[in-house]
Amino acid sequence: MKPTKTRSNVLLISIVAATGGLLFGFDTGVISGALPFMKEYWKLGDSSLEWITTTVLVGAVLGAISSGKLSDYLGRKKMIIVNAIIFAVGAVGCTYAHSIVFLMVMRVIIGIAIGITSYVVPMYIAEIAPTRRRGAMVTLNQLMITIGILVSYITDYTLGNDANLESWRWMFFVGLFPALILLIGMFFLPETPRWLISKNRWAEGEEVLNRVEDPDLIQQTLTDLRRDIELTKQNQTNSSEILKP
Repeated sequence: MKPTKTRSNVLLISIVAATGGLLFGFDTGVISGALPFMKEYWKLGDSSLEWITTTVLVGAVLGAISSGKLSDYLGRKKMIIVNAIIFAVGAVGCTYAHSIVFLMVMRVIIGIAIGITSYVVPMYIAEIAPTRRRGAMVTLNQLMITIGILVSYITDYTLGNDANLESWRWMFFVGLFPALILLIGMFFLPETPRWLISKNRWAEGEEVLNRVEDPDLIQQTLTDLRRDIELTKQNQTNSSEILKP
């Protein structure tokens, strides 16, 4: 594969995967414009508003903690697909929430998706990107998070309507569209070479490397992957290590 075609291929893969970062930013920021309308619609006090905001953080902790083992088991690609579904369910759930408790549950679900995204998306991009451009590609995820926050503010400004106290619902609903883009797009993207090789699927791993890596670095990358995976297996620890000095 020609270098120019390889670069275009990797950039497209990274942009699609980084849509997860956009969702991260969008669902973090969209609540700011929705809160005033929800406060009037449900006659909420400050305590309830604080809980609506905080539940996302609770979910994010749960998502971040669980994403490591799950992504090793399912694979990076499948984990992002599952995450896109979680984002979509959360967006629709918030849109049609019939009570404040149900809304909080949906916000926890969105938080879980945010926590998973913070772990899996940059890892996927780092493992799929060619060696010489890995840093730049991973930075794309941070850029998309910022863009997502900007999109959420634009959405809030555009859809906010003082004459319609339920306009907050449509602010959340907009989050469904990038979730669908991520979900559909990931079906056409490859699994990462590192994960495939870690599961002894060498032929598939080499095939993906031929699509994304610079031709002159493929063999060296395979050698490095083999060494890194062996070192990882030798240095495995359990969660109790974090409690030790």
